Amino acid sequence: MTDQMQPPVAQRHPHSFTHHGITVDDPYAWLRDPGYPDVQDKDVLAYLEAENGWFEGAMAPHKPLLDTLFQEMKGRIKEDDQSVPQKDGDYIYWRAFETGAQYRKWYRKPVAGGEDQLILDEPALAEGHEFFRLGAMSVSPDGRYLAYAIDTNGSERFEARIKDLFSGEILPEVIPDTLSSLVWTSDSKGLLYGLANENWRTDNARLHWLGQSVESDVELFHEDDEGFRVSIGLTSSEKWIVIATGDHVTSEAWLIPADNPTAAPLLVAARKPGREYDVDEHEGTLYIKTNDTHPNFRLVTATLDAPDQWEEVIGADAHFYLTDFTLFKTFYVTEGRQDGLDQIELRDYATHSAKRIAFPEASYSASLDDNPEYDVTKLRIGYESMVTPDTIYDYHLETGALEVLKVQEIPSGYDAAGYAAERLMIAARDGTQIPVSIVYPRDFPRDGSAPLHLYGYGAYGLAMEPGFSTSRLSLLDRGFAFAIAHIRGGDDLGQQWYLDGKLDKRTNTFTDFVDVAKGLIDLGYSSKGRISISGGSAGGELMGAVINSDPDLWGAVVAHVPFVDVLNTMLDETLPLTPGEWPEWGNPIEDEAAFKTIQSYDPYTHVRAQDYPPLMVTAGLNDPRVTYWEPAKWVAKLRATKTDNNILLLKTNMGAGHGGKSGRFESLHETAEEFAFILWQLKVEG
Repeated sequence: MTDQMQPPVAQRHPHSFTHHGITVDDPYAWLRDPGYPDVQDKDVLAYLEAENGWFEGAMAPHKPLLDTLFQEMKGRIKEDDQSVPQKDGDYIYWRAFETGAQYRKWYRKPVAGGEDQLILDEPALAEGHEFFRLGAMSVSPDGRYLAYAIDTNGSERFEARIKDLFSGEILPEVIPDTLSSLVWTSDSKGLLYGLANENWRTDNARLHWLGQSVESDVELFHEDDEGFRVSIGLTSSEKWIVIATGDHVTSEAWLIPADNPTAAPLLVAARKPGREYDVDEHEGTLYIKTNDTHPNFRLVTATLDAPDQWEEVIGADAHFYLTDFTLFKTFYVTEGRQDGLDQIELRDYATHSAKRIAFPEASYSASLDDNPEYDVTKLRIGYESMVTPDTIYDYHLETGALEVLKVQEIPSGYDAAGYAAERLMIAARDGTQIPVSIVYPRDFPRDGSAPLHLYGYGAYGLAMEPGFSTSRLSLLDRGFAFAIAHIRGGDDLGQQWYLDGKLDKRTNTFTDFVDVAKGLIDLGYSSKGRISISGGSAGGELMGAVINSDPDLWGAVVAHVPFVDVLNTMLDETLPLTPGEWPEWGNPIEDEAAFKTIQSYDPYTHVRAQDYPPLMVTAGLNDPRVTYWEPAKWVAKLRATKTDNNILLLKTNMGAGHGGKSGRFESLHETAEEFAFILWQLKVEG
């Protein structure tokens, strides 16, 4: 493409399209290989390889810093780490890393006593593959079989296999292209799963009987709405298999007896546009979480005879967002957020009265951890904050005591007293108060001189928890503050917070992020041009929007697999995710208003002749979520259009997908690359 001393310049090929009387030019559309997901176009590959070469050349002088960061991050990881063992039936299960290993090994031993048993060896399965990811896994009720699914190229089309744990043999039947959980029937003879169709959509639930050919598997359920996705699960009592289907705003669930999977499914309640619900069962009573009367959800019950006749047991609350519930034999647990702060409550089946578990810090992340059994006397809970490492507790029901089982070990050392964390509220331009979680060194100056890293996501109703990160310490120890902007589009403050950042309110997400940055500057945490920012996927879209609107605020920007070609993607219903995404972004094919709304903020569309901040962009060639050509087109247009000489880098993982490289150290190396780029651009000494 070009010599190695200059960045690649992508060719421009005339291309345009017209919708609703509006014509759009897209001269970089050729970067989409028509054979995708099998990318073979020589010009496309040559451009991506040229960009990778430019990335490697630009980063080469900073390799000592990168190596230093990587060794720091690696030194904070306990290499021979293992999970806290947990009882499930006749066995105790755990997983462990060995020193130097990229992947885990999974173990169990009999409760009655006996030798440790290696049930799944991820390093062996990953050997010879550039990418490896373990997906769903499930042990049969009788403890004999392990069903597991693996992905060896990042495409998220998993191959399911079954292992006989008594003999160690892998059964001959192999199920390709799964994209679901793996659920056993109660007799341990049948396995339910879902296949990804040619458009990477799970529109089915299928049943495989052990010992029979996969070709003879039975489809138990099929979803005809191309925007809906099918999932499979079990009720807490494991009496019922739940087949759920839905999109981002509407859901529907069916129940099948776990001991008779070919029985006619029982419909809980027919789908109604805009109504979501989840279902579980206890002693013949259905418990259902639903947003039918309020965005923050309520809990109702119903009978198996009349599953769509609902009786309220916990009403909706504008200040309490009900996020989950879990049924146990003698009590149940509700989880949610009170004004944005995680809460776990134990409840009585007879009175539904709540006992809230108290936690010691003012800002934290807490949730139920691994609780596989139905009849329990203690609960496994996970807890962390921006200064407190990941901690696993057992909560004893009888005494209310929290027993510490494990605190994340940081071999190179960590002193929480050296850092401080706050939860701030910063006003957006429309007056809305935006929560901000921030951590910084104790001696952090508030005079605007220090660097600040600001992270955001703001989509799909996904909250960004104020959790702990060992990698983040490499910035804090170099004088940074690190902040998370809990912007609209996530559900950090409830479902309405999510609704206020989607569809025609999407730009709230972007302006909230900018206003948080300006508010932090006003409070002395940093200054214009001293702020680095990052986000991935829909958070990458956020990065694209805010560098278009306020380029001078940012000193360095990292956009991971950024969803920046929103208009083109939402106009292409052949792409894997598009029909299911219309409730989130709008359908610009049919709705002119949605077309104009998306076009008004689309980051790729709005690249213009102005100075842009230094930018590092990543992509995955096999990414089925944000296709590789989105970041590639965006970078190509930026390089041809921007008026500055700031560095612009694109790194495409040629053998990975949406999450980047898969091994724990390979992933850590990519974080070190990101931080090295930020430190380089902000001129912070390594």
